[in-house]
Amino acid sequence: MQFLENTPRFLFFTGKGGVGKTSVACASALTLARAGKKVLLVSTDPASNVGQVFGVTIGNTVTPIPDVPGLAALEIDPEQAVEAYRERIMAPVRGLLPESELAGIAESLSGSCTTEIASFDEFTNLLAGDSTYGEYDHIVFDTAPTGHTIRLLQLPGSWTDFLAAGKGDPSCLGPLAGLEKHKQVYAKAVQALTDPARTRLVLVSRAQPSSLGEIERTYLELNQIGIGGGYVVINGVLPEAADGEELAHALRAREAAALAGIPDSVAGLPRDVLDLKPGNMVGIPALESLFAGTSDADITKDAAPLPEMVDAPLAALVNEVELDGHGLVMCMGKGGVGKTTVAAAIAVALARRGHAVHLTTTDPAAHLTETLHGSVPGLKVSRIDPEAAIQEYRSHVMDTKGRSLDDEGRAALAEDLMSPCTDEVAVFRQFSRVVQESRRNFVVMDTAPTGHTLLLLDATGSYHREISRQVGDTMGFVTPLMRLQDPAQTKVVLVTLAETTPVLEAGELQEDLERAGIHPWAWVVNNSIAAARPQTPFLRARAANEIDQIAKVHTLTDRLFVIPLLPEEPVGEAKLSALTALSSQPA
Repeated sequence: MQFLENTPRFLFFTGKGGVGKTSVACASALTLARAGKKVLLVSTDPASNVGQVFGVTIGNTVTPIPDVPGLAALEIDPEQAVEAYRERIMAPVRGLLPESELAGIAESLSGSCTTEIASFDEFTNLLAGDSTYGEYDHIVFDTAPTGHTIRLLQLPGSWTDFLAAGKGDPSCLGPLAGLEKHKQVYAKAVQALTDPARTRLVLVSRAQPSSLGEIERTYLELNQIGIGGGYVVINGVLPEAADGEELAHALRAREAAALAGIPDSVAGLPRDVLDLKPGNMVGIPALESLFAGTSDADITKDAAPLPEMVDAPLAALVNEVELDGHGLVMCMGKGGVGKTTVAAAIAVALARRGHAVHLTTTDPAAHLTETLHGSVPGLKVSRIDPEAAIQEYRSHVMDTKGRSLDDEGRAALAEDLMSPCTDEVAVFRQFSRVVQESRRNFVVMDTAPTGHTLLLLDATGSYHREISRQVGDTMGFVTPLMRLQDPAQTKVVLVTLAETTPVLEAGELQEDLERAGIHPWAWVVNNSIAAARPQTPFLRARAANEIDQIAKVHTLTDRLFVIPLLPEEPVGEAKLSALTALSSQPA
């Protein structure tokens, strides 16, 4: 593997959700440890599944991996990081301030901004805290999907610039408390990230136009903040051993066309190609096979017959959604499972039935335009753009709160609004408007991958608690959270693949949503090989692995819809419409 030659201390694996970053990162860490290096594998994904891959419980503390000497793992768990960060801020004043003031401080430290700062704080310690992590030869980062990762890698510079300009109050007791004293740590983190002798960027993709376009965007954006170089890993390419039927031939042709059209900016980077494997990448033996080719010997020729599957087409989901005449449909799930495709198919079907539909996304790496590939009558398409939301929010605050201030006050307010903390608030404001719109029309929302979405819902919950505290029982009110909790107004659709990790993560997301009083309405299993009824041994082996996962989904929901894997990508109005006219059990 070229990307593992002359390996620097820090390895960052990034790319679109669902491309296999975790598998490649885990296999890389395993390879380095087997070579006698001391390795720390770190997940910066709020929805990490590194522990699931190795079959051990990993949290916010360094955990050795059994049976792999020299390898340990750490998950930057947002909740644990926030608790530790909150305690560090409050411990010095506990016993000195009244309980009422302590409660107010705790509330100010409960929002999504605190979550981001706490996770970021741990991240910078890994890059600059040599006294704590200096014993490791390599630190391998399995990052969150692209949009979240770009923001994380930009933050050391953003906070350094913010503090260097003398902004922020180092004596405050809110989320920014204590940042000033870490200025040197953040500066060291910037130095490490921009030094190619210490940091290597590995762009992981599938042989798909959207994934390849995503690594180009990542590469160019990170170049702008000084993170240069880069290696490309194309993961999960259908091996030659899989040929033998129309579906396999079509999939290989589709992948070949995508690779032929790889964007110019990343086409010249060193590239490795990894074969798709017949089984899931869970467990050490599976990880050890990832960097080897796939041959006929790896495929079981006498796979058992596939059982019949319940016919549960996406059209049935659209029929049920349409009954209410309006409402919000939120497609959620792990990155790369096809949320954008499912959301677009639902929106197109409703628009074709004569309804006014707004299709929008909260994903920083949105691909709605590419998926629709043109306009659809009756369908409005938008994106909750963080940059536009931030600018709109700052202008709104200056026009309202700043209107009655003098020049000095307006300058101080403008300074506060330059804090990266305002970003989540700004995005939440636009999200709230979309939720409000669903009272009249259909709104279909393609959400960001799980971890990013949970941060947005955390902001929604914080807003609800603040409104409840201010209003109390004196008058009635309805917050965005209350609309999300009402199945008559919001239908949450969990999208997954019939694979171990996506199903586990969707199940955990369902639990998180239930704790917030949001009850998922339906599940969609997308790109099911089993539902496509393949004939070749390789694809039948992949299909056989899906059966147990689909059975598990049935235990989690009584409303399941299945979309078979198709020879061609469902791009454009006609093909998206076909998804809602397609049986999940083809003849």
